[in-house]
Amino acid sequence: MKKLTGKQARYLRGLGHHLNPVVMIGKEEVSAAVLAATEEALVAHELIKVRLQEGCLSERKNVAEELAAATGAAVAQILGSTILLYRPTEEKKINLPG
Repeated sequence: MKKLTGKQARYLRGLGHHLNPVVMIGKEEVSAAVLAATEEALVAHELIKVRLQEGCLSERKNVAEELAAATGAAVAQILGSTILLYRPTEEKKINLPG
């Protein structure tokens, strides 16, 4: 996935504001199970929130980059312990601006 423009990231942050986290990362960090859950959620929703729990000792930016690289998603936002990931599907449920 190519990098999002500022306008696209702002648009996705607006859409993601009301979403609840669908993937939780704890002390196991980024495991195969977490990657599988992230992949499944991206296929179903395109835009997902990932929550880092207190047991997660990795730097949130590193976790976001690792998840994005492994799933081919783009990081739309890192805010506190929440990461917003976006990856378009075949049906393109979300139309990004320019």
